[in-house]
Amino acid sequence: MRFKIGDFVSKPVTGVCEIEDIVSLDLTEKKENKLYYLMHSMEDMQGKIYVPVSNTASRLRLCLTKEEAWNLIERITEIPIAWTNNEKMREQKYKEAVKSNDPEALVAIIKMIYQRKQQRLAQGKRCTATDERYFRTAENLLYMELGTALGKPKEKICEMIIEYIDKSRCVSG
Repeated sequence: MRFKIGDFVSKPVTGVCEIEDIVSLDLTEKKENKLYYLMHSMEDMQGKIYVPVSNTASRLRLCLTKEEAWNLIERITEIPIAWTNNEKMREQKYKEAVKSNDPEALVAIIKMIYQRKQQRLAQGKRCTATDERYFRTAENLLYMELGTALGKPKEKICEMIIEYIDKSRCVSG
């Protein structure tokens, strides 16, 4: 088995979950008991999520370690923006990044949406509803995972990243 009870895993769209148990269930009424990871989202401790053990390679991955989280934070300024001018393609990119379950892809779209927002504000326009929705989703998923890895509340992660980047600029500048 790939994961064990107590592991923190990242699930696309849902975010960080903790594996509570590994259970045998027959959900299809075909008398074919299958093993499932019983998990709860770190955002909804009451809800239960069942993911087939046999189908986890594409759906779950272990959360970042503390070292991996810091490595990602250190590289944020280097991660390229996932820029695209085409409105339909842009939303598709957002969806792919959220479904990819890849923290680097989340950073790329957060940076892109932030930049777009600044451009639109400079033109006297507001942020689009699509940009706003995906920005919140990407930030939530990324900060939840970084918070879990670093043992900090996700609400503190954004300011921590900004502080780190500001210190880095002072040191290198």
